[in-house]
Amino acid sequence: MIAPLRVGIAGLGTVGAEVVRVIERQERTLSARCGRAIKVVAVTARSKAKKRGLDLRGIEWAKSPMAIAADPEIDCFVELIGGVDEPAGPAIEAALSSGKSVVTANKALIAKHGLRLASLAEQHGGALNYEAAVCAAIPVIKTLREGLAGTDIARIYGILNGTCNYILTRMEQEGLSFAECLADAQRLGYAEANPSFDVDGHDTAQKLSILASLAFGTKVAQSAVSVEGISTIAPEDLRAAADLGYRVKLLGVAVRTATGIEQRVHPTMVPRTSSIAQVMDVTNAVTIDGVGIPPITLVGAGAGAAATASAVVADIADVARGIRAMPFGRPVAKLKLTKKAPMERHEGGYYLRLMARDLPGTAGKIATRLAEQDISIESIMQRHPDGKVGGNGGARKSQPVPVILVTYATTEDAVRRALAAVQRDKVISGRPQLIRIEKN
Repeated sequence: MIAPLRVGIAGLGTVGAEVVRVIERQERTLSARCGRAIKVVAVTARSKAKKRGLDLRGIEWAKSPMAIAADPEIDCFVELIGGVDEPAGPAIEAALSSGKSVVTANKALIAKHGLRLASLAEQHGGALNYEAAVCAAIPVIKTLREGLAGTDIARIYGILNGTCNYILTRMEQEGLSFAECLADAQRLGYAEANPSFDVDGHDTAQKLSILASLAFGTKVAQSAVSVEGISTIAPEDLRAAADLGYRVKLLGVAVRTATGIEQRVHPTMVPRTSSIAQVMDVTNAVTIDGVGIPPITLVGAGAGAAATASAVVADIADVARGIRAMPFGRPVAKLKLTKKAPMERHEGGYYLRLMARDLPGTAGKIATRLAEQDISIESIMQRHPDGKVGGNGGARKSQPVPVILVTYATTEDAVRRALAAVQRDKVISGRPQLIRIEKN
């Protein structure tokens, strides 16, 4: 009879407490699936007195995460504290250095220190599993690392942040402003009091850097990701997107190009008929384009105690089975350096919204500046202040009129040069709106 896998958990917040419940509730199923029992034998958290609705009788309360990491009676150290420094980081290092396997949901730690931790796992024979760090219940890490091990990946992109998807969904469906939807997201607990990490795209960038490493064999580098958030998106952009057959999503995109791996996070127009366009509210989704196979889209809960605990327990089950996959799908020494690809090199279609002034020759000057950069226009639409959509007619008197252009594929550098020239011509008011288009 194989001895039970002895698990120590550091962190008993909503996720940690749910992990304990799931292991207890699924005891027989896990034992049957793994060929051995899984037992939580030690836990620790900042407050022992906090009511968690758990029966911890028979489970040791350790003095610190480091105490669990150093305990020779523990086989698998589960870190659910969060943060990139103490106590999480040193405790994980200690556990791996002692030959233990580690399971974590800490995306920030993996994005910043994942390579060093993976090296320790390789050296000492333990596993480093982190499925819950990206998209929680969606098994995208295992899909890339194991399920598609024999497939060349051309592109991976997705909705990796539920807060932003919720805000964009509400803005589209109810015509609300970004500020109104953000305030509601904070009230409902979907957004933090300081929401910048989510809405400015940095949470998505951390997750994308991890997925890009798995997909393309690159070293995890958040600094290689170009990042834009959603705060500049206005309801009129979402209405225009619908008229044009698109929907706006905050996407993380990593794609193989002739000059290297392009990694970017930004608001994106996607065809309304695409799988990813159907993903609304706080749900996450990831699409993987593999060479020789149709695109694969994984959709599910990207946050929440139950979803995250599901991924954590699945990782613990892999440890119990004896699975020791390389954390990033390849030995760390085989991972390639990657640099930030200048967005100026990006090629694709663009949505442009310009506030055209009521001046003679405005339309001609805009067209001339675009033509100077060899930019071809796929469609043009004018929205009057009363909400009516027009064609190529002139601007109304007394106030600027939104003119919406959709370009054929071109370079970001060309678009930026053209817009700068239009601004110098003083035929538009304010800053132009630019949203990239991602085709199927």
